[in-house]
Amino acid sequence: MYQAKILFSPFLLHKQNKFAIFGEQNITLSMKKTFYLLAAFTLTLTAAAQQKDGGISQQMLQEIISAQPQGATTQALSNAIATNNIDDLARTRNSLNVIDKHFCIETPKQSITNQKSSGRCWMFSGLNVLRADFARLHKDSLQLSFSQDYLFFYDQLEKANLFLQGIIDTGKKPIDDQRVRFFLQNPIGDGGTFCGVSDLTEKYGLVPTEVCPETYSADNTTKMRAIIKSKLREQALQLRDLVQKGTAAKTITKTKTQMLAEIYRMLTLTLGEPVKEFTYAFRNKEGKPMTEAKTYTPQSFYKEVVGGSLNGTFIMVMNDPRRPYHKTYEVEYDRHTYDGHNWKYLNLPMDEIEALAISQLKDGRKLYSSYDVGKQLDRKRGFLDLDNYDYGSLFGTTFNMDKAQRIETFDSGSTHAMTLTAVDLDAQGKATKWKVENSWGADSGVNGYLIMTDRWFREYMFRLVVDKKYVSSTLLKEYEQKPLMVMPEDPLFSADE
Repeated sequence: MYQAKILFSPFLLHKQNKFAIFGEQNITLSMKKTFYLLAAFTLTLTAAAQQKDGGISQQMLQEIISAQPQGATTQALSNAIATNNIDDLARTRNSLNVIDKHFCIETPKQSITNQKSSGRCWMFSGLNVLRADFARLHKDSLQLSFSQDYLFFYDQLEKANLFLQGIIDTGKKPIDDQRVRFFLQNPIGDGGTFCGVSDLTEKYGLVPTEVCPETYSADNTTKMRAIIKSKLREQALQLRDLVQKGTAAKTITKTKTQMLAEIYRMLTLTLGEPVKEFTYAFRNKEGKPMTEAKTYTPQSFYKEVVGGSLNGTFIMVMNDPRRPYHKTYEVEYDRHTYDGHNWKYLNLPMDEIEALAISQLKDGRKLYSSYDVGKQLDRKRGFLDLDNYDYGSLFGTTFNMDKAQRIETFDSGSTHAMTLTAVDLDAQGKATKWKVENSWGADSGVNGYLIMTDRWFREYMFRLVVDKKYVSSTLLKEYEQKPLMVMPEDPLFSADE
């Protein structure tokens, strides 16, 4: 009479020579054999369901366990790694060496910026280059810094429009289409590239830091970004519904404009209302006014401190060993404004990239550059070298992927933009080490800078923005080739943060 309950109860509890099933009525010992058979049968079925081809079988698990090293050394390593910071244990004897801080070619120093808890490194690096060019033009007699908060406001508004218009453009595609998924997964973000600096400043101008200082949300973007993302995704569903119903384009555009007005208000509350006009006098390093105060708009200020358009004055080069060199590539949707420029680059070997960098640095000009900065970074000393940490010896293994393999497997890529400021050369004119101005504050690294060996530079440097003045006619011609379009899902093209 208890057969139905028995068939669904493989877990048997022995109690006073009887067997009970989850608190049900006791079963006599005469049924002991039946229970064992049913329990074994059920457990066998369960185990079989978890041993499909490719799964970890019991035999495989035993082989894995048998392959583990034993002994006092392994136990000591286990104790150490489990109770300490891995980097502290993997640090090599080389990390005790004194860092050579001399550079034979170095651009003038400027105040260090701090992006704090935001992903705006691309903007900080780009604006650092612009203010360095301004100071150089005035022989360092005039100093200024540009407001990141002001430009970030329009960066976020433009990215919101880029997203919403992308949703409209793909509105007839199914929601699980790869491109629709791309937009919905990445409606807005902090990251970017130098093309964002060029497009945004040309369109919206620049203002000094004093006119538009950082707000809490500019320094700490996580919550603001999450809230705006949710709103944009909600708006996306509404726009897709309009497109699929065949709504007139004029009506859809009007709806998008109303949606952007909501985003604008959210940005105003978090970043402040963008300034439309201001009065400013240029000052020297000591803070003394050197010009009479003048009224500017952001666009007129941009024209005075930058001059003409940045677009067309530079090229971006990249080292991507997966692809043929001396070919041009363009990254679809890797832009900040819908009507702006995709990120286009000329792929070059590191020898040629280094030659371009050295040429511009020799002329006293800083460069926008980007790296996989987390690899082998000694934060305490502000030093990047391939031998800072020996993770292989610590874990008894090897890490042998080359640069192309690391990119292809998403193990490495451009993650952080910094301003290239100095290089040291040997007697043959070859680079031995480099220095970058970072945006993590003056207390980080070497007074706000990071120093990297040339070995590290070649492995983990990816992007470099070079003024066309320092580029040969041959490379300029190659840059004008029709580019191969690369999709934004490519492992190398995450935005600099």
